[in-house]
Amino acid sequence: MNKKEFGKIGESVACKYLKKKNYEIIDTNFFFRGGEIDIIAFDTEKNELVFFEIKSRANKKYGLPSEAVNSTKIDHIIKGIKTYCMLKKPIYEFIRIDVLEMFYKDGKFYINHIKQVV
Repeated sequence: MNKKEFGKIGESVACKYLKKKNYEIIDTNFFFRGGEIDIIAFDTEKNELVFFEIKSRANKKYGLPSEAVNSTKIDHIIKGIKTYCMLKKPIYEFIRIDVLEMFYKDGKFYINHIKQVV
């Protein structure tokens, strides 16, 4: 399996995880000039629109998945949020950026949900 296929499987597992945690999936793979937002969901408990970056890894050769979400990546996500809000005009008052670290080991994904990275 190549890197792109592995990432798509990780995103699918992430959506299932979020649904179990009572998030309402609004959009997936929102493309904009300069990048993509993996998952956009509504946190029903906190009444917040959440923009998720999903990072999947099968080993720690390149570090922890969340370490790939650096300041440059955050800047791209914020650009994507601005584009999304301009195009879709969401009615949500509060937004946040979360990261889901997806660790794949022994045929199973383990998830670390990092809330409000900015």
